[in-house]
Amino acid sequence: MLKQTAVVKEPPRLDIIGSQVTAAPFDVLMEVILAWAKRRQSKCICVANTHMLVEAYQRPSFKKVMQKADMVTPDGMPLVWMLKLMGAKKQNRVAGLDLMRALCQRAAEQNISVYFLGSMAPILQRMRKRLLTEFPNLLIADMEPLPFRPLTSAEDRHLIQRINNSGAGVVMIALGCPKQESWMANHKEKINAVMIGLGGAFPVYAGIHRRAPSWVRAMGLEWFYRLIQEPRRLWKRYVSSIPLFVYLALKQICYRCWSALF
Repeated sequence: MLKQTAVVKEPPRLDIIGSQVTAAPFDVLMEVILAWAKRRQSKCICVANTHMLVEAYQRPSFKKVMQKADMVTPDGMPLVWMLKLMGAKKQNRVAGLDLMRALCQRAAEQNISVYFLGSMAPILQRMRKRLLTEFPNLLIADMEPLPFRPLTSAEDRHLIQRINNSGAGVVMIALGCPKQESWMANHKEKINAVMIGLGGAFPVYAGIHRRAPSWVRAMGLEWFYRLIQEPRRLWKRYVSSIPLFVYLALKQICYRCWSALF
């Protein structure tokens, strides 16, 4: 008799300003990701913040990309607060850097190899040094930067082949939003691994950028801390996304309260 493959139960999702965000505690999501990784299933995980949800709200093409994701984690306290208001009382933050470190630790314990893709060579080199110090048993399949230009068809085929031949169960990707999410959607069912878009987690882990203190993160002000570090790159993003997210979130909350009354 053929042995049946256990089905991994995917956590529920709740709507936040038109996007479906996965509602489950950090540890539960970790177990689901690791189960996928052990089977080398082709999965996409978006680590979502307010900017990503506003991008999806404004751009239908990007919304379709997010709809293809197998998991959308709440990175940022505003998303956590929204999920709690909608009934996910045990929800906590699932931030990119925390997810990366937890997965590296568990992957090292369970012999799951990890492929790091994107960013720049100097950042990857600094990451490798720290990773091997913190997680000496971690199986690093490879660490590969990508050019800023689009890959040719031949280059893309060779990249897919390298990743699949490496045996990696997890591919951590740092191309920035929305590029990395589109890349993952385009490579689903081509790459036999769990793909996770981690955005700015690579330079923070490498020590290039500093992470906000825990009390700043708890107050939902990490965006301001990042703005101070990279004002030229981030000010337009935050000016265009944060006020709109606040408006849409309040509108959704008011509609929910109104519906509950009548």
